[in-house]
Amino acid sequence: MFGNPFFGRMSDRTCSGQGMRRPWMVIGLVGGSLGILVVALAPNIPVVLIGWCLAQLFFNALQAAQVAVLPDQVPVAQRGMVAGVLGVSVASVSGTFLVTLFTGNQLAMFLAPCAVGGFFILLFACTLDDRRLARADRPAWSLREFASTFYVNPRESRDFAWAFASRFMFVLAYAFLFTYQAYYLLDKIGSAEADVPQQIFLGTLVQSVVIVAGSLIGGWLSDRTGRRKIFVLTASIVFGMGMFVIAIAGDLNGFLVGMAISGLGFGMYVAVDLALVVDVLPDRDNAAKNLGVFNIAAALPASVAPAIAPAILAVGSGSYGVLYAVAAVSAIIGGFAILPVKTVR
Repeated sequence: MFGNPFFGRMSDRTCSGQGMRRPWMVIGLVGGSLGILVVALAPNIPVVLIGWCLAQLFFNALQAAQVAVLPDQVPVAQRGMVAGVLGVSVASVSGTFLVTLFTGNQLAMFLAPCAVGGFFILLFACTLDDRRLARADRPAWSLREFASTFYVNPRESRDFAWAFASRFMFVLAYAFLFTYQAYYLLDKIGSAEADVPQQIFLGTLVQSVVIVAGSLIGGWLSDRTGRRKIFVLTASIVFGMGMFVIAIAGDLNGFLVGMAISGLGFGMYVAVDLALVVDVLPDRDNAAKNLGVFNIAAALPASVAPAIAPAILAVGSGSYGVLYAVAAVSAIIGGFAILPVKTVR
C-alpha cells in the first residue's frame, strides 16, 4: 500500500534521460529479485519477513511504472483490448510449473521465476519508447505534495472514488476465494488433506484458462462498443454467480464449475475495469501516482478478508458456503458501485 503510490509519484517526477518509467522498472526488478534471494537463503522467519517486505516494496515500484505505460502510450479506443492482454493471468500457473521443475533445489525454486520474468521485463524496458519529462515541468517538491501521494480527494474526483469502491468490493470477494480455498475443500467438499494442493492447482488452472478468454473478449468488446460500465457490471455479476455455485457445490466438479464461471467474470472485470480507471484518472501528469493509490483497492482486501471472515463464519455456524455467498454479494455490490461514474459510458 505504501510502495505503489510512492514509487508511482517518483516515476511521475523522474526527469532521467532514460525516461520516466524505465529506470523504476529496472530498479524495481533488481530490488525485488534481491528480496526474493534473501527469502531463499533466509535461516529464520525474521529474515524471511525482511526479504519478503523488500520484494513487495520493489516489485510494487516495478508495477507502478509498468501500469503507467497504459495511459502514457495507449489511445482511449484501444485501452480495453490492451488491458485485456494485461489481464491474461498465466503467471501464477507458469510460476507454479517452474517451481515444480526445480523441486528439491530451494534456491532455483525461488530464482527461476525471477529470471524468466526479469528477462521479459528488461526486454520491454529496453524497447519502450518511454515518456520523458523536462526538468522545467517537474513540480516543486513539498511536504504537502508528498502527503498527497497517498490520497485522492473523493469529492473532487467522484468517478475515481466510485471506481476505487468498486474495485475494493470486487477484490474483497476474490480475497475470500483465494484465502480460504484449502479450508473450503477440506471442510465442505471433504477432500483428503494430501489431495488439496493438487485440487487447488487444478482449480487455478481452470480459472486461469477462462480468465484469458474473458480478458481478451471483454476488452475487445468494450473497445468496439465504446462502453465500460456495462461490462464491469456484467463481469461482477458473473463472478458473483461463480461464487454462488462454489457456495452450494457438494463435490470437486461443482467447485471446478464455479471456478470456471468466476474466471470468466474475473477476466472481463480486470480488463475493462483497468481501462475504465485509466479513463477517469483525475490528473494525467500524475498517472502513476494515482494508479498507485488505486492499487490500494487491490492490496487492502487481502488484509481485510482474513480479519472479517471469522465473524462471517461464526454467524454462519462455520459454513464456508455462507462465506462464499457473502463473497458473491460483495462482488455484485462492487459491480453496481461503478454505475454512478459519469465521465465514462
